[in-house]
Amino acid sequence: MKIQRVTVNNRKAQLELVVRPGKVYPIPFAKLDPRPTPADRITKAYVDKELGSEAVSYVLESGAEGAVHIDHALEYNQDTGYLAEILIHKLTVEALRRVETAAFSRRELARRLKTSVPQLYRLLDPTNTRKSISQLVALLHVLDCEVELVVKAKSAA
Repeated sequence: MKIQRVTVNNRKAQLELVVRPGKVYPIPFAKLDPRPTPADRITKAYVDKELGSEAVSYVLESGAEGAVHIDHALEYNQDTGYLAEILIHKLTVEALRRVETAAFSRRELARRLKTSVPQLYRLLDPTNTRKSISQLVALLHVLDCEVELVVKAKSAA
């Protein structure tokens, strides 16, 4: 996800990352490293092109520099799309680990899933986020795993 612009909001003590019109992800100064203070404010904040426009860099009055990646902002703001991608990634990594120790070949695994070998490789690719949880659960089931979903209340922080 590309950041379009960044705004320093000293009144709210936060950076505001704009990813598309109407979608703003605030990051409080308290979550930044180095941390801005009233005595050491941010003098410059910009979308860092060297980081693929996926991060914001900032400079403090003291000359200290820092950066914050969009993933940090998505996690802090608990973006539902980002959290779903993290869940899919965790399931994929576990499936990949289990496939490495499976008693049968990938061709046999694809046959049991009623899919093609290239589709199986896409399913096992941790960088591919265009797959469903149901596909991963089916794969883990074929690998003789039980997948349980646990829903619990957030702990008070």
